Amino acid sequence: MCGIAGFVRFCGENKTSDTNCLEEMVQTLYHRGPDEKGLAIHHGVAMGMRRLAIIDLSGGTQPIYNEDKSIWTVFNGEIYNFPQLKKELQQYGHIFRTDSDTEVIVHGYEQWGADFVKRLNGMFAIALHDMNKKCFILARDHLGIKPLYFSFQKDRLLFGSEIKALLTTPWVQRSLNMEALAEFLAWEYTPGTATLFKDIQKLLPGQLLHINLNAPQCSPKSFWDIPLSSPLSPSLSEHEWEEKILAQVQASTQMQMISDVPLGAFLSGGVDSSLIAACMGKVQTFSIGFDDPTYNELTWARKVADHIGVEHRDEIIRPDIVSLFDQLMHFMDDPIGDFSIFPTFLVSQLARRHVTVALSGDGGDELFAGYESYLAQEKARIYQRIPAWMRQSLIEPIISGLKPSPQKKGLVNKAKRFIEGAAYPESLSHARWRLFVSDTLRENLLSPDALQQVKNPAAHHIEQLFQQAGNRGELDQSLYVDVKSYLSDNILTKVDRMSMAVSLETRVPLLDKDLVEMAFQVPENFKLSGNETKSILKKVASRLVPKECIYRPKEGFSIPIKHWLNTEFKPLMDEHLNKQSIDQGGIFQWPTIKRLKQEHSSGQANHSHILWALIVFHDWNKRWC
Repeated sequence: MCGIAGFVRFCGENKTSDTNCLEEMVQTLYHRGPDEKGLAIHHGVAMGMRRLAIIDLSGGTQPIYNEDKSIWTVFNGEIYNFPQLKKELQQYGHIFRTDSDTEVIVHGYEQWGADFVKRLNGMFAIALHDMNKKCFILARDHLGIKPLYFSFQKDRLLFGSEIKALLTTPWVQRSLNMEALAEFLAWEYTPGTATLFKDIQKLLPGQLLHINLNAPQCSPKSFWDIPLSSPLSPSLSEHEWEEKILAQVQASTQMQMISDVPLGAFLSGGVDSSLIAACMGKVQTFSIGFDDPTYNELTWARKVADHIGVEHRDEIIRPDIVSLFDQLMHFMDDPIGDFSIFPTFLVSQLARRHVTVALSGDGGDELFAGYESYLAQEKARIYQRIPAWMRQSLIEPIISGLKPSPQKKGLVNKAKRFIEGAAYPESLSHARWRLFVSDTLRENLLSPDALQQVKNPAAHHIEQLFQQAGNRGELDQSLYVDVKSYLSDNILTKVDRMSMAVSLETRVPLLDKDLVEMAFQVPENFKLSGNETKSILKKVASRLVPKECIYRPKEGFSIPIKHWLNTEFKPLMDEHLNKQSIDQGGIFQWPTIKRLKQEHSSGQANHSHILWALIVFHDWNKRWC
């Protein structure tokens, strides 16, 4: 595990300043790899890394070369099937000098060309230079577990594990991408290839960028996508599917436990993390809670830990949340508006005191239909049967007029959120319950000048992904959309950023490529059964974990942000969202922000999502743009 960065001069000539430039890029990633650094420049290609030593502690220094040093690479991540690949490549005559997983990349490329990425099972962001063929490759893992940013320009290419590495150079303009900002406010993350910088892009999950250095062009290609269902899949019974899923989860978990350093797991006491911890055996597990009982699941985590017999550590956290905000925003150069960055960072910090690697249960909700939004889509069909006059003149005004309850969820809060989501376009399907800024609110929120720069409606990327999902069932289409957007651009970004902030490697066994492909073969009615979300995975988990821990209301990993915006975070909100700064910025309309703040502070409405996204953006804008 490490952070990588570098640049390619298409003219192929080294400059005297290149070494210093590469050094500065790599230094910004120190938190990703405090153990050592590696730098090299050959024929106009500069590549460097910061290493967090996990496998082959003494021999895995990067860059790593092939036998004649014509092919070299830097790499962020882990290749879990590297022992099998190494054995196969040795049979072809390749000579290995290390025991690291990185070396299979250069020999794999020698043997199979750019198709080597299709053989990798792991999480990775790869940069590779073939000096003889004069080509350069960037590749990102199948699900987007590891980040990879790049900027393709007329005479050079820059790349890095984080945007801040690119910003150290004089070659990237810090121009705001207004279209991306509008999407960030709507969804709390920036979807697809875009970032908030016009000149910087993300390589999409499962993509490879192959550049001929004699005639450079930027045309990333997909090397993997989630396959369509096999016609044989429905012939298996639910019990048979349970057996297959359990066996694959166990195999994926055991494969991802390869490590030469201490290893543990996050444990919330929910379905996914409990299942992973149970499949690991005797390990250390970690969880945190807050002193607000509706944001505290420690009791459940302890029950699971006691049942499976692991060494468990937990803490009730009441941090200096404002100081923590300033610390975490340093890692938000590609910002997300997800509140759960705080507990994710804090549990990572707790785990890092004891281990260097932690396994996480992320991915189960997107593969096996664990979110309430999938149920909401089913209920919306029933709701639409009610006469429109009754919905519009009676039900919706009454529910909209109710004040949010102070609880995390609760019946009133659920009803209000359901009505809000149901009002959005049906083309968004389940995703409309994740949209926080409608096109109408966008028009009132953005200034006329800013609005002119926004061409696409908020729903644009979701509708594109539904088309890309192809001929699948309706639920599988929704799961496909979430894997390709919410999971990769929000959840995995959050986990990567917050764990690497404390130099902790996080692995996600449920996103093993083989398990993902299997999950999309499972019949839809085994995933969402009546009002039971994640039905088949709960049955699998309940074989290993107490049923009362599995069959309980889903809480989610969050913080009481709606309360904190009126207490601890109020000075921060007023600092960033005041009339003077809003008017000076010229991006937003103050009357709309003033109304949102007033309605939230009075308890009339819960605007925590949009207010928090605005705070995060303004802090990002001051720091980076």
